[in-house]
Parts: sequence; C-alpha cells; structure tokens
Amino acid sequence: MPSRIDYYGDDPMAPAANSRVPAVNVVVTDERGRLLMIRRTDNGNWALPGGAIDLGESLVQAAVRETAEETGIACEVTGLVGIYTDPKHLIHYTSNDEVREEFSIVLTARALAGEPTPSSESSEVHWFEPQAVGQLTMDRSMRQRIEHYLGGTALPHLG
Repeated sequence: MPSRIDYYGDDPMAPAANSRVPAVNVVVTDERGRLLMIRRTDNGNWALPGGAIDLGESLVQAAVRETAEETGIACEVTGLVGIYTDPKHLIHYTSNDEVREEFSIVLTARALAGEPTPSSESSEVHWFEPQAVGQLTMDRSMRQRIEHYLGGTALPHLG
C-alpha cells in the first residue's frame, strides 16, 4: 500500500481532512528547456520536486531546499506558476494518518549546478523534454500544474 494516497472531489473513500500544510513545488528547467522530475518513493508517481514549507523558512528558501534535497540540483527561483488550494483534493499520508487539504504554491526555477541524484523521497531523478512529460505516470493535480506551466500564460493560476 502506498504511504501517500490522493483523493479528489466527493470520493466516498476519502477520509476527513485534519490538516492544511503550505507546500511548494518547483518547475526547474535546464539550459535546454528540459524539466526536472522525480519519481516519488511514497506512491511511485512522477512529480515536480517540492514539499512542506518549514517554520522560519520563506517560500523561496523552501523551494531551493526541497529541490536540492530531492534531486541534488541547486536552483534559483525565477517566477510563479500558480497557487493550488482545492479543498476537495485530499492527500492521505498513511504512515501517520494525516489527511491534508491541498495547499501548494508552484514556482519556476533555473538549474544552477549539480547532477540528478535520488534521495529518500525520490527513487529516480531525470531531466525530461517537455513533450515527454505527458507520458509519465503522475497524479492528476501534478499533471495540471505542469500543464499550466507548459501552457505559457503569463498569468499565474489561482485556484
């Protein structure tokens, strides 16, 4: 059983939310325009690097830290893709029975240094051409975030 399960809408199997934790995801690109992706260890899906924003830490600090921890890549934040706060998207962490309502801020960044390196949170780390990302197995909320980025609009998504 995966240690993370995502629920959407009015899924009758969804447990009740018991927390809301601000998190960040980062669309990191290299000089060729490829996207940095991780395969999550908690559910096996592909995702953008990211995680919870710790107390005493800014959004940008969390983005840089999480990217480095999960991928081995140092980055510089360059912009905002959007803010995702759908209360009907629930994330169940089975290890401690925490059920979070979605609250993710998605930023853009450029890679500065490092080599893709897996971690305890990422079993694989790779650069992907934008057109190849759509073929990866990922959660639908992650796919939506990446599609908003690839859509190229100058306005951030607010939802």
